[in-house]
Amino acid sequence: MLIHTVIFWLKEGLNEDDRKTFFDGVEKLGLIKSVEHTFIGTPAKTPDRPVVDNTYDCALTVVLSDLEQHDSYQVDPIHLNFINECAHLWEKVTIYDAD
Repeated sequence: MLIHTVIFWLKEGLNEDDRKTFFDGVEKLGLIKSVEHTFIGTPAKTPDRPVVDNTYDCALTVVLSDLEQHDSYQVDPIHLNFINECAHLWEKVTIYDAD
């Protein structure tokens, strides 16, 4: 199993239509054939602690069976379309891959 976690920081001042475009695009990533599960969230309202980073706008976790399925996910037209249509909306992206 490979866990692909992507943390997005969106650009300041996006309007609701831009935010909707982004989150709709994230939702569509779950339709990619190699994806077993997706989890999408925004920062929880947990108490502030020094070890918690809640400065991001969206956390996406994608569960894939193995590295081959991860590589397939990366070149899937849905994923490439998401990048093409939404990359201008984020300021920063950080990825954590774990197996």
